Amino acid sequence: MVGHLLTLKEYSGNWIEEVIEKSINIKLNSGKYDNILKNKTLVMLFEKASTRTRCSFETGMTKLGGHAIFLDWNTTQLKKASLKDEIRCIERYADIITARVFKHETLLEMVKYMKKPLINALCDQYHPCQTLSDLMTIKEKKGKLDGLKLAYIGDGNNVCNSLIIGCKKVGIKINVAAPKGYEPIEKPNLLTKEPKEALKDADIVYTDTWISMGQEAEAEKRKKIFPPYQINKELMKYAKKDALFMHCLPAYRGYEVTDEVIDSKQSIVFDQAENRMWAQLGVILKLLGKI
Repeated sequence: MVGHLLTLKEYSGNWIEEVIEKSINIKLNSGKYDNILKNKTLVMLFEKASTRTRCSFETGMTKLGGHAIFLDWNTTQLKKASLKDEIRCIERYADIITARVFKHETLLEMVKYMKKPLINALCDQYHPCQTLSDLMTIKEKKGKLDGLKLAYIGDGNNVCNSLIIGCKKVGIKINVAAPKGYEPIEKPNLLTKEPKEALKDADIVYTDTWISMGQEAEAEKRKKIFPPYQINKELMKYAKKDALFMHCLPAYRGYEVTDEVIDSKQSIVFDQAENRMWAQLGVILKLLGKI
């Protein structure tokens, strides 16, 4: 059976930790892996816009001797042709495919007709690649995963859902503070409306934009609801003194986070961004049977 990465539910905590350890090893010893993906092609299907996801996948494939092809959903036949037919063709050119789409159902439809691995590069419900890079970054900074506490403050979106899955699988307690009506679909260890409650004794403080792609019509409504969930210097005091601040980016400064937090010594957001590349390489090697 072909292994896909769609939500992280498919895999155990041991699988996740193995990918993280390999990703850290690749980062520290990238020269040893120069040609491990020689003659391998990753096809990247993008229905949604991207900065970090596209750059990290393309650069990563090049670093390990492979090749990446970027296909914009709107400038190819993907927009108007049968998805079933297009995928059957595309996978004949590829060794592995990643897709960044609006709806999770699109990924589920794709895998029905695929014999090659598919990686979810973001959908409306999940963002597993982000979570793997987040867990890798936490492991680098804290030296462990099991026994830590992460507080996610804000919209219970795709990033939040995948964090809940990933954290619980590797032994991180995850608290989520979200307004009523904006809770995640996955179940954290603690769900509350109160940020201060979620932040108590947190080792990691995490937030994301209040307005994700596709939610622009709700912008004004959300801007009125979410201000109490802004991560600022005062709110950070409710976490541990050495708590790390994380954000998957792009950040909208002055909304979900203030400059003094995202630019502080506690912030590791750019380490997260870099680790998207290394963690995704770990996933690619795992799904291609290289580890």
